[in-house]
Amino acid sequence: MPLALKGDTQLHKGARPPPRLNEAPRDRSWFSPPCERPRTLRVIYDIRNKRDTAHLGDGIDPNVQDATLVISAIDWILAEFVRLYHGITANEAQRIISDLVSRQAPVVEDFDGFLKILNPKLSVSDRILVLLYQRGTEGATFDELSSWVHPKMRKNLKRTLEQLEHDKTQIHMSRGVYQITAAGIKQAEHSKILQPT
Repeated sequence: MPLALKGDTQLHKGARPPPRLNEAPRDRSWFSPPCERPRTLRVIYDIRNKRDTAHLGDGIDPNVQDATLVISAIDWILAEFVRLYHGITANEAQRIISDLVSRQAPVVEDFDGFLKILNPKLSVSDRILVLLYQRGTEGATFDELSSWVHPKMRKNLKRTLEQLEHDKTQIHMSRGVYQITAAGIKQAEHSKILQPT
């Protein structure tokens, strides 16, 4: 059993945490509860092994709530490691993690920078969400989006972008670059437009 998980078991039995977990300075700028990291890892480990999220057969999606918990917990743990190692704030660490993590949309195939959408039935707004989901924090310019959408959809592209930005708040434009918002990510993931068919 890994040390962190073993230490967590000892904590549940009322024993003191292993010394290494208590060595962290406890000033407000640096401190996060040192025992919470191994406990969080234990939650991820238990969900993976005991909630049918590992070795799934074809066509079976993991439980959405479990997957959301695991992704958020791993995101937090990575941000903690970055924060502690580099001695930076939690917000700065989260920005670094967001830059490192790239979301992949199976419905998009990349041909040397040209993003091809593999589901011809998607509407123009869904295509924009999928493309910006794939691009992550890098975002995309109007010209890039225009070149990636179906030629018939280019005529109304500006209007669609304005609706997604102002009416639905699913994208944001700054300095000529469009990025997907948290609301847009949620819409893309829950509407199943990321799958090829």
